[in-house]
Amino acid sequence: MEKYLINGGKKLEGTVKLSGAKNSALKLMAASLLCSQKVVLKNIPEINDVFTMAKVLKEIGTGVRFYKSSDKSIVEIDTSGINRFEASYELVSQMRASIIVLGPLLARFGRAKVALPGGCNIGSRKIDLHLFGLELLGAKIEVEHGFIEAKANSLHGTLIPLSFPSVGATENVMMAATLANGTTIIENAAREPEIVDLADFLNKAGAKIKGAGTSTIEIGGVNSLKPEEHAVIPDRIEAGTFIMAGILTGGNVTVENACCEHLKIVLAKLKEAGAWIKEFPDKIRVSSRGLKSVNAVTLPYPGFPTDLQAPMAVLLSLADGTSIITENVFESRFMVVDELNRMGADLNIHGHHLIVKGVGKLSGTTVCAPDLRGGAALVLAGLAAKGKTEVLNIFHIDRGYENFDKKLRLLGADIERVKV
Repeated sequence: MEKYLINGGKKLEGTVKLSGAKNSALKLMAASLLCSQKVVLKNIPEINDVFTMAKVLKEIGTGVRFYKSSDKSIVEIDTSGINRFEASYELVSQMRASIIVLGPLLARFGRAKVALPGGCNIGSRKIDLHLFGLELLGAKIEVEHGFIEAKANSLHGTLIPLSFPSVGATENVMMAATLANGTTIIENAAREPEIVDLADFLNKAGAKIKGAGTSTIEIGGVNSLKPEEHAVIPDRIEAGTFIMAGILTGGNVTVENACCEHLKIVLAKLKEAGAWIKEFPDKIRVSSRGLKSVNAVTLPYPGFPTDLQAPMAVLLSLADGTSIITENVFESRFMVVDELNRMGADLNIHGHHLIVKGVGKLSGTTVCAPDLRGGAALVLAGLAAKGKTEVLNIFHIDRGYENFDKKLRLLGADIERVKV
């Protein structure tokens, strides 16, 4: 076990370069199962979730090799040796995204068995829509003894109307439909940039996908895929985290390799809160001019991302006035509130609303990361707080941030990773 030791109160200054997007890399690795030839993915983040996905792939007989080229992490995936079609509970329980291998395995091999997923304890995240979409494509699915077992002699294109724009369901169905007979149309599809990245990869390999990034995606089935090299898009959640870190410490930070288009609502909300933000084609520069209260509502993309709700709560704790954050995606996303209040924040939960009263300053203490994004928020709070902060359970943070403490030190933060 390890923890972060933070001496707060230092302004962050300088430039930080983003890693590849966690939520894209994991799905691209799963999509490699659709290909009979080697897949090469560049700009892969070196994070625990990626390593867990690699274990899932290895468990079913896939060859996975990581290496470096020009300081970029690359993964090479060879599916020629697949001899199992089951993802074990031991691995799937560690990371919910493991469920995403269900569609590709089913489409290519006609069968798949995946343990019911785990991951961060941020509320109920049912997989009903995944199974609904796959069943419409022609799969026979049984859920028993903690496993999902899917079988299909062949999949056939059809209309799939999703009741909610679920990212995972959109991805699972889109990948399965790639090798189905005929045309599939997904209505009310998720619109996240990671969906577009996945579609771009599949189209490079010979898929026929139109409309990714809109609410209607059309997939024309093909017989096989021949992959080309593909670079993962920058991580917009990591971008938002470092942007907020720069603002709430009163610093001046430039985030390189950032896509402003992916962060429109976040940047607009931060500007409304008083931050100074300069946008460039491939970077974002931020500083603070004094923060004021704003209201924020989390929604599926292009709305404000739920993954930045906890860091936003920290930022608004240092603003003048009272703000309201409304959480519309996960019902248990306020787990970090008690820990932030221990640092002097004034946060109160009312249903799916979080009332944030600006307190002007935070005080360092010992806190425990409850999940991935809540853990990152506690680090940001420690950077802004007066005195020393210890953040425990940082294995949560390791799931989604590559070299988090190292990047913060490059910006001047006094943060150290130590054994407990």
